[in-house]
Amino acid sequence: MRVLGNVLWFLIAGLVLAVSWFLSGLLFCITVIGIPLGLQCFKFARLALFPFGKEIVFGGPSVCGFLANVLWLLVFGWSLALLAAALGLLLCVTVVGIPFGLQCFKFSKLALMPFGASVLHAAVVHKRFGFRLIGPV
Repeated sequence: MRVLGNVLWFLIAGLVLAVSWFLSGLLFCITVIGIPLGLQCFKFARLALFPFGKEIVFGGPSVCGFLANVLWLLVFGWSLALLAAALGLLLCVTVVGIPFGLQCFKFSKLALMPFGASVLHAAVVHKRFGFRLIGPV
């Protein structure tokens, strides 16, 4: 089921979201200061291609993470969040698209504050934290 979900996701919304994250990362990597921000964008671009079977775990707050999130939100975060939310609303129009729309809403949340977040496989999350999240990430 995970493979089918990833294939459908790639065709429906994954490619659009991955390209937007990747282009944001390229723009950040133009400057030396933006390279860490760009690398984080590349990580989430890869997640946007095939998200089923992976979980996003938000870490504790740090000063550097907070500053990076503020800079991110002012430059690219709001536009990526709006793109993911609009795709989510569009996909939720049909019953079949609801799981993919919910996935888009999770990417919208991630687009607002991506720094301090880690991508883990679902089995690792279950083993490390002792719980299993219900549904796709």
